[in-house]
Amino acid sequence: MNGRLSEVESVAVVGAGFMGTGIAEAVAVAGLPVIVRDVDEASLGRARERIDASLARAVRGRKLSESSAGEARERIELTTTLEAVGAADLVVEAVPEIEQLKLDVMGAIDDVVSDQAIVASNTSSIPIAQLAQAISDPSRVLGLHFFSPVPVMPLVEVVVALDTSSGTVERARRFIERLSKRPIETKDRSGFIVNMLLVPYLMAAVRMYEEGFASREDIDNGMKLGCGHPMGPLTLCDFIGLDVLYAVCDSLYEEFKRDEYAPPPLMKRMVASGRLGRKSGRGFYEYGAG
Repeated sequence: MNGRLSEVESVAVVGAGFMGTGIAEAVAVAGLPVIVRDVDEASLGRARERIDASLARAVRGRKLSESSAGEARERIELTTTLEAVGAADLVVEAVPEIEQLKLDVMGAIDDVVSDQAIVASNTSSIPIAQLAQAISDPSRVLGLHFFSPVPVMPLVEVVVALDTSSGTVERARRFIERLSKRPIETKDRSGFIVNMLLVPYLMAAVRMYEEGFASREDIDNGMKLGCGHPMGPLTLCDFIGLDVLYAVCDSLYEEFKRDEYAPPPLMKRMVASGRLGRKSGRGFYEYGAG
């Protein structure tokens, strides 16, 4: 194969948060080396703890052997140096869902990667064409939207922008399949496939609760017991993170100007109050230390 269509053999992830470390773990478990970059040692320390805890859960759940988990851990390198990602065949941006921050990070990535590398964003809602403007060759840019928690969830949305080349898409799809995940291909518009369908449903549940139409438990049990969903919509909001969900709503509403995508006032108040869901210990429900 020529260089453009060669296999992805090394990966870098910029952003060591929950999604970034999850992507790194999935890559390492699949047998590929991965570099995770974040801005300071404190962030890397939290990332290391998160990866160790996740691999330990996989061992307890008999998804991995002790030796396989140890080998995966050895494949993950943590760094604060951006230049360290420069040799990777694929660099995934996984910083918070703030468009200007992502543009800044994409521009910094473009300064250090080779002209053969794929540059991907893990954004859940921002159009890839808006982010690709920070990359000198937009044909190498696409979206790879992983789902949380990444080591468990089998789906990845492959988001194809106007300028994304077919070779880039082909390499990305093969990479996702190598992780034993299922790629689904979508055109580049805010929300892609899953969030465009999911967000109106979640926001309808939030409005229902906000208006006092039904209790949070009855709303969730209605969808669990009546529709066979594994968790109710308000529980799912807490699981996603209300701040993340609010950003996705904003992006969808900005693009389509449709009321079903607008975040209800209650969401804004909860985010402002630090009620972000499971990760902050409280959202629509309260969560203990366990």
